[in-house]
Amino acid sequence: MIAGLQETRHHLADVVTEQKALERQIQTVQAESAKAEDNARLALQANREDLAKAALGQKQDALTRLETLQHAHAAISGQADKLIAYQKKLEIRIEQFRTQKEVMKSTYSAAQAQVKVTESLSGVGKNLNGVGDAMRRAEDKVASMQARADAMDGLLESGVLSDPLDKTSPLEKELAGLRSTSAVDSDLERLKAEMAGKPAG
Repeated sequence: MIAGLQETRHHLADVVTEQKALERQIQTVQAESAKAEDNARLALQANREDLAKAALGQKQDALTRLETLQHAHAAISGQADKLIAYQKKLEIRIEQFRTQKEVMKSTYSAAQAQVKVTESLSGVGKNLNGVGDAMRRAEDKVASMQARADAMDGLLESGVLSDPLDKTSPLEKELAGLRSTSAVDSDLERLKAEMAGKPAG
């Protein structure tokens, strides 16, 4: 389980690193979108509607990339949460196993000492060999159960780390392009209407 915990921590570090990288990209694309709209305003003030439309097209491209980045960030954040929960679960199990191991060790040592004392007092040590065998069987049972718990942890881990795949069809992509063009025209009309109501500054 310790090896599994180390591997989980390694995966978590990779996922968090990717999460932070996506957050930086999201901030960059948000800044690009805002700058594109500012450029569109400037172009309209200079009566350059062609430049304004081109700037708003850049803004829509940035918004499309932003949506993709945000979806990826949401997915990887979910993975990070699952890995953190799995890591905590593993840590608890390891601590429980260590405690159980110490209890078994203490119980075995106490029983072994009792056997030795009884052997010394009664001289019938051969008749008490079954005590040590019983303790060893108990330890084997604990080890077998722990191996099963490790196997279950491995199955859980393999199910947690699954990345979403892009299933967008060509038709959906083409429709998205049409929506982007429509959004550019609508954005242009909104800016023109907004600026028509204000004196040029």
